[in-house]
Amino acid sequence: MPELPEVEAWVRELDPQVSRSPVELARPGHVATLKTFDPRPDALEGRSFAGAQRRGKNLLFPTEDGELVLRVHLMSAGRLRYVPPGKKGPAKPMFQVRFADGGELVLTEGGKKKRAGVWLLAPAALEAELAHLGPDALELDADGLREILRRERRQLHPLLRDQRALAGIGRAHANEILWEARLSPFRLSTDLGDDEIDALATAIHDDLERALVLRLAGKGDAEVYRVHAHFGDPCPRCGETLRRVDFEEHTITYCPDCQTGGRVLKDRRLSRILR
Repeated sequence: MPELPEVEAWVRELDPQVSRSPVELARPGHVATLKTFDPRPDALEGRSFAGAQRRGKNLLFPTEDGELVLRVHLMSAGRLRYVPPGKKGPAKPMFQVRFADGGELVLTEGGKKKRAGVWLLAPAALEAELAHLGPDALELDADGLREILRRERRQLHPLLRDQRALAGIGRAHANEILWEARLSPFRLSTDLGDDEIDALATAIHDDLERALVLRLAGKGDAEVYRVHAHFGDPCPRCGETLRRVDFEEHTITYCPDCQTGGRVLKDRRLSRILR
């Protein structure tokens, strides 16, 4: 799933492109993609976008007149790109915005499960839709993180992925951040000391900034992720074999030597986790 660095890189790339020309046509290509019915997509026609913004993992395209915002969430397999005038876009996009100069903003999605979504909302409705989101992970400092960690007793990996707690981090960067901070994925948030909280806050900032620089340079997952999806490889820091815990829809990757005091965490589906 695209996470904060990848979405932020897309926003910075799309910002000047979507504001070049008024919208000529806006339409969904799949019945499941458009999540709102009023206003209709054709309400965008004749309007211009003010640019591109981001809230957590959501891409936002407000109109210049301040009356509408197009919201896009890519979920696991969605991709959003601008097709310049004269270039051929995908044959069957999930959602398409065509501009008067011939450029297009197109949403595509791989796989059979069509989960990516598009919403067209008034600004007040958008605020209500996204009111549940926590503070942006890229802007969070140690004091803000400390407040989140102390709020309730939770394991670190699911807490970092909870968009209501802090927005922008998913499975991949939760793995990267906890490896960087040398913390077990299953440490409890209320058990962290001040030094560990400081280390976690630094890891969040450093990992996301590093990944953003790489995404802006056009780098892919292989260069962005150091431990995520590298199960069985040597740890980049200590050389120990990276291990994993498999869940139904995601995998936690970690280094036993760096993060769990040498203990190997058992697969949760098979037996009780050893902390």
